Amino acid sequence: MPKLSTQRSSGNAPRLSAGVIPVRPCEGEWLLLLLRAYRNWDFPKGLVETGEDPFDAARRELAEETGILDLEFRWGGAYAETAPYARNKIARYYIAVTASEAVTLGMSAELGRPEHHQWRWVSCATALELVAPRLTPVVRWACSVVGG
Repeated sequence: MPKLSTQRSSGNAPRLSAGVIPVRPCEGEWLLLLLRAYRNWDFPKGLVETGEDPFDAARRELAEETGILDLEFRWGGAYAETAPYARNKIARYYIAVTASEAVTLGMSAELGRPEHHQWRWVSCATALELVAPRLTPVVRWACSVVGG
Protein backbone atom coordinates (compact mmCIF):
# COMPACT_ATOMS: atom_id res chain seq x y z
CA MET A 1 0.00 0.00 0.00
CA PRO A 2 1.34 3.45 -0.79
CA LYS A 3 2.08 5.73 2.13
CA LEU A 4 0.69 9.25 2.34
CA SER A 5 2.67 12.20 3.53
CA THR A 6 1.10 13.76 6.59
CA GLN A 7 2.06 17.21 5.35
CA ARG A 8 -1.08 19.26 4.74
CA SER A 9 -1.45 22.04 2.23
CA SER A 10 -4.32 24.34 1.50
CA GLY A 11 -6.75 23.56 -1.26
CA ASN A 12 -8.12 20.13 -1.98
CA ALA A 13 -5.57 18.15 0.07
CA PRO A 14 -6.83 14.81 1.38
CA ARG A 15 -8.18 14.69 4.93
CA LEU A 16 -6.45 11.98 6.94
CA SER A 17 -8.34 9.62 9.18
CA ALA A 18 -6.43 7.12 11.35
CA GLY A 19 -7.46 3.92 13.04
CA VAL A 20 -6.39 0.60 14.46
CA ILE A 21 -7.26 -2.85 13.23
CA PRO A 22 -7.53 -4.69 16.55
CA VAL A 23 -6.70 -8.39 16.25
CA ARG A 24 -6.78 -11.22 18.75
CA PRO A 25 -5.94 -14.89 18.47
CA CYS A 26 -8.83 -17.33 18.87
CA GLU A 27 -8.71 -21.08 18.30
CA GLY A 28 -5.75 -20.99 15.95
CA GLU A 29 -6.79 -18.00 13.83
CA TRP A 30 -6.75 -14.23 14.06
CA LEU A 31 -10.00 -12.36 14.58
CA LEU A 32 -10.40 -8.73 13.53
CA LEU A 33 -12.71 -6.23 15.22
CA LEU A 34 -15.24 -4.52 12.96
CA LEU A 35 -17.69 -1.80 13.98
CA ARG A 36 -20.98 -1.13 12.20
CA ALA A 37 -22.45 2.32 11.63
CA TYR A 38 -25.74 1.96 9.76
CA ARG A 39 -24.98 -0.58 6.98
CA ASN A 40 -21.23 0.02 6.89
CA TRP A 41 -18.65 -2.16 8.61
CA ASP A 42 -15.26 -0.57 9.27
CA PHE A 43 -12.41 -0.57 11.76
CA PRO A 44 -12.28 1.98 14.59
CA LYS A 45 -10.97 5.27 13.16
CA GLY A 46 -11.44 9.02 13.10
CA LEU A 47 -10.00 12.24 11.78
CA VAL A 48 -6.48 13.21 12.77
CA GLU A 49 -6.68 16.49 14.68
CA THR A 50 -4.48 19.44 13.75
CA GLY A 51 -0.97 18.87 15.09
CA GLU A 52 -1.77 15.30 16.14
CA ASP A 53 0.44 12.40 15.08
CA PRO A 54 -1.61 9.85 13.03
CA PHE A 55 -0.37 6.94 15.20
CA ASP A 56 -1.52 8.76 18.35
CA ALA A 57 -4.84 9.60 16.69
CA ALA A 58 -5.38 5.95 15.80
CA ARG A 59 -4.85 4.85 19.41
CA ARG A 60 -7.08 7.66 20.72
CA GLU A 61 -9.90 6.76 18.33
CA LEU A 62 -9.71 3.07 19.25
CA ALA A 63 -9.97 3.91 22.97
CA GLU A 64 -12.85 6.36 22.40
CA GLU A 65 -14.85 4.05 20.13
CA THR A 66 -14.27 0.67 21.82
CA GLY A 67 -12.79 1.17 25.28
CA ILE A 68 -9.86 -1.07 24.30
CA LEU A 69 -6.63 0.11 25.88
CA ASP A 70 -4.41 -2.99 25.99
CA LEU A 71 -2.53 -2.86 22.70
CA GLU A 72 0.61 -4.49 21.41
CA PHE A 73 1.81 -3.00 18.13
CA ARG A 74 3.67 -6.18 17.24
CA TRP A 75 4.26 -4.96 13.67
CA GLY A 76 5.44 -1.53 14.76
CA GLY A 77 4.20 1.49 12.85
CA ALA A 78 3.39 -0.40 9.64
CA TYR A 79 0.16 0.81 8.08
CA ALA A 80 -2.07 0.61 5.02
CA GLU A 81 -4.27 3.35 3.58
CA THR A 82 -7.42 3.46 1.54
CA ALA A 83 -7.72 5.29 -1.73
CA PRO A 84 -9.41 8.69 -1.34
CA TYR A 85 -13.17 8.46 -0.68
CA ALA A 86 -16.02 10.57 0.74
CA ARG A 87 -14.98 14.19 0.25
CA ASN A 88 -11.32 13.29 -0.38
CA LYS A 89 -10.72 11.44 2.90
CA ILE A 90 -7.98 8.81 3.24
CA ALA A 91 -8.07 6.29 6.08
CA ARG A 92 -4.81 4.95 7.51
CA TYR A 93 -4.86 1.76 9.57
CA TYR A 94 -2.29 0.26 11.95
CA ILE A 95 -2.54 -3.26 13.41
CA ALA A 96 -2.45 -4.05 17.13
CA VAL A 97 -2.94 -7.23 19.14
CA THR A 98 -5.31 -7.05 22.09
CA ALA A 99 -6.41 -9.56 24.71
CA SER A 100 -9.74 -7.74 25.08
CA GLU A 101 -12.83 -9.54 23.87
CA ALA A 102 -15.49 -7.17 25.16
CA VAL A 103 -16.09 -3.84 23.50
CA THR A 104 -17.76 -0.81 25.03
CA LEU A 105 -19.12 1.40 22.27
CA GLY A 106 -18.19 4.96 23.16
CA MET A 107 -20.71 7.78 23.27
CA SER A 108 -20.37 10.50 20.67
CA ALA A 109 -20.73 13.93 22.29
CA GLU A 110 -21.89 15.36 18.96
CA LEU A 111 -24.55 12.68 18.42
CA GLY A 112 -25.58 12.09 22.04
CA ARG A 113 -25.42 8.32 21.37
CA PRO A 114 -22.82 5.76 20.31
CA GLU A 115 -21.37 6.44 16.88
CA HIS A 116 -21.60 2.72 16.06
CA HIS A 117 -24.52 0.31 16.27
CA GLN A 118 -22.75 -3.04 16.59
CA TRP A 119 -19.36 -4.69 16.92
CA ARG A 120 -18.08 -8.10 15.90
CA TRP A 121 -14.87 -10.11 16.11
CA VAL A 122 -14.61 -11.84 12.73
CA SER A 123 -12.26 -14.00 10.70
CA CYS A 124 -10.38 -12.58 7.73
CA ALA A 125 -12.81 -14.31 5.35
CA THR A 126 -15.84 -12.81 7.10
CA ALA A 127 -14.23 -9.37 7.21
CA LEU A 128 -13.79 -9.51 3.43
CA GLU A 129 -17.50 -10.32 3.06
CA LEU A 130 -18.65 -7.48 5.34
CA VAL A 131 -16.49 -4.48 4.44
CA ALA A 132 -17.01 -2.06 1.57
CA PRO A 133 -14.80 -2.57 -1.50
CA ARG A 134 -12.57 0.38 -0.52
CA LEU A 135 -11.49 -1.60 2.57
CA THR A 136 -10.83 -4.92 0.82
CA PRO A 137 -7.13 -4.16 0.14
CA VAL A 138 -6.68 -3.07 3.77
CA VAL A 139 -8.25 -6.28 5.10
CA ARG A 140 -6.10 -8.39 2.76
CA TRP A 141 -3.01 -6.50 3.90
CA ALA A 142 -3.83 -6.93 7.59
CA CYS A 143 -4.55 -10.63 7.18
CA SER A 144 -1.29 -11.18 5.31
CA VAL A 145 0.65 -9.30 8.01
CA VAL A 146 -0.81 -11.30 10.90
CA GLY A 147 -0.74 -14.55 8.95
CA GLY A 148 -4.51 -15.07 8.71
